[in-house]
Amino acid sequence: MKLATFRDPRGSRIGVVDMAQVRLFDLPASDPNFSDMQTLIEGGQAALALVRDVLARRGGEAALWRPLDAVALQAPLPRPVQMRDAMSYATHIRQSGAGSRRLAALLAGDAAAAAAVTVPPDLDRVYRERPIYYLTNRMIVGAPESVVQWPRYSRVADFELELAMVVGRSGRDIALADARGHIFGYTIFNDFSARDAQMLEMPGRLGPAKGKSFDGGNVLGPWIVTADEIPDPQALAVAVRVNGETWARNTTADMLFDFPAIIAYISRNETLYAGEVIGSGTVGNCTGLEQGRFLHDGDIIELEIERIGILRNRIAMPQGSAV
Repeated sequence: MKLATFRDPRGSRIGVVDMAQVRLFDLPASDPNFSDMQTLIEGGQAALALVRDVLARRGGEAALWRPLDAVALQAPLPRPVQMRDAMSYATHIRQSGAGSRRLAALLAGDAAAAAAVTVPPDLDRVYRERPIYYLTNRMIVGAPESVVQWPRYSRVADFELELAMVVGRSGRDIALADARGHIFGYTIFNDFSARDAQMLEMPGRLGPAKGKSFDGGNVLGPWIVTADEIPDPQALAVAVRVNGETWARNTTADMLFDFPAIIAYISRNETLYAGEVIGSGTVGNCTGLEQGRFLHDGDIIELEIERIGILRNRIAMPQGSAV
């Protein structure tokens, strides 16, 4: 199932998306199991069975269906319990480091140094030894179709296409063999990045901070697809489009550590909670930093992942054009 959170005059609600007929089924909020997405997730397989039962019994009621383009979608989890972001794609890790050095040289006005930057042939050993991740800001999640107001302190606007996994069942010291059973579903994550701010912070070795933490910068959506509909999350085609132009195509294959391995690692002596969101890390080539091209005021960015859908946003840059 494709489960969405949307807004109407009665407040925030959840529903089931029917892509074949481009419509959404409004789950009855009178049922406490459907009060919001977090409650549904915590209800586990029993709650999903209730959704299927309601659809079977009341799916013929036209009044409960809405045209999808008439619905104001929110992030499927507007305020996740926690957000973590991994570094799981070798191509991105190698190329983004080179891209950062190239951008720094360009911002310093040294075109020759920028041209001399090369991509390293392999990764630092740590990336192959353990699934590296960081905590990101769960309070700043943006919605599909939202206008992302770029921070005043940055002029280099970038996107990152990531597959995001939603934890469905809490656990601690989760065995690798059991980890897949803790996955509720998947969504798309656009990890917007203020690259110039990020470059100033990363030498401090504590994370990207203001390079990624600004209101509306962590965009999730357009909905959550339950795990049963995506049996192999490492076999999905992806695409990036800016103003209708394709900037990148790739697949979700070749994660250094898959989601079960990431779950097992995170949960060592630490409780992982239902409703947490974990990003896969950026799929190779699916960020402007790797390509040497960035977003400008008014650009419309679309991230597409097979079996999930399209996450679309527009950029508003008060300070003018990007590099």
